[in-house]
Amino acid sequence: GIIDYPNPFTNITTIKYVINKSTSVSLMIYNAFGKQIKMLVNQTQNPGNYSFDFDGSNYSDGIYFYQLKANNSTVTKKMILSK
Repeated sequence: GIIDYPNPFTNITTIKYVINKSTSVSLMIYNAFGKQIKMLVNQTQNPGNYSFDFDGSNYSDGIYFYQLKANNSTVTKKMILSK
């Protein structure tokens, strides 16, 4: 699975996920309007546990989404930035 902690977050949240086989991975952040605002990962990754920090200190309060694409599947989850 994919998790983020903390959520809601004030400045930084950590997104964690597991890759079971070598595959192309992308992890992107979108604002509430669906505009991509940050690309955290866009590469082939080997099996293992991964975590990436998203620093929202330069963004306004609100709802954001992160989207993980790997192994021909896509997972999108909501996170809330509240300073």
